[in-house]
Amino acid sequence: MNEPGAFSVWLTQHTPSLMLWIGAICTLGLYSVLYKENKLYRLFEHIFLGLATGYMIAITWTDVLLPKWWTPLADKGQWWLIFAMIVGLTYYFIYSRRYNWIARLMIGFFLGVASGRYFQAFVNDTWPQIPASFKPVIPHGAVAAAAGSPAIKALTLPDAINNIIFMLILLCVMSYFFFSFDLKSPVLKGTAKLGRWMLMFSFGAIFGSTIMARLALLIDRVDYLLNDFGPELGGPTAGPRVMFAVLIALILLVLFLVSRSRKSEGDASVTEV
Repeated sequence: MNEPGAFSVWLTQHTPSLMLWIGAICTLGLYSVLYKENKLYRLFEHIFLGLATGYMIAITWTDVLLPKWWTPLADKGQWWLIFAMIVGLTYYFIYSRRYNWIARLMIGFFLGVASGRYFQAFVNDTWPQIPASFKPVIPHGAVAAAAGSPAIKALTLPDAINNIIFMLILLCVMSYFFFSFDLKSPVLKGTAKLGRWMLMFSFGAIFGSTIMARLALLIDRVDYLLNDFGPELGGPTAGPRVMFAVLIALILLVLFLVSRSRKSEGDASVTEV
């Protein structure tokens, strides 16, 4: 190890093992937040945020600035792109007490542009949903295309029932948002209550999909500990044993921290008395 280049050779040979150990330690450190927020979790959180920020900066240069700004400016002679850099540098006037108004002008301008583009995208995505909400509810056969008009598809009885249910739910949800007058009519009260229940069902489905995404991340980390990190410690079949040992260690750690916090609370109460 004292020879020149010995550390580089050792690092090259043990890089896969080091990556597995680092991944396992980071995984356990981040999931320590399940007990409560602690210094170990904050350490790995800051490391992750730093790595993510550095990765974002690298991607911004390689995927945006280099091909779309520097290469056309330096290699293709598009000298007018220098003004883009000047405009971008005006953002740094935010650190000047005297000239920070320059940065606010640029920020306001680009916020206006972004708001306009977002409004356009919102209208393009949302407006077609309005005519699409008017669905046929009477079963009928297919109608051939006439001159200047599109063909009409056949509507079966199950499709008509599905459209009726859709229209009823839509009307109930819309009645829930009638805030211009008091809902004194029993019919309006009932439809508004039903619309609230439908909203709760949809929010529950959205929350369930969010939970499934979190579980997918958990499954990925558990699979990493079982199939990648486990064989590194004890061979090809050591994954379940390693995972069981990790769970036992985490349970013991939680019990130790709980007993420690209770002891500190008891000492504090005795001191106050």
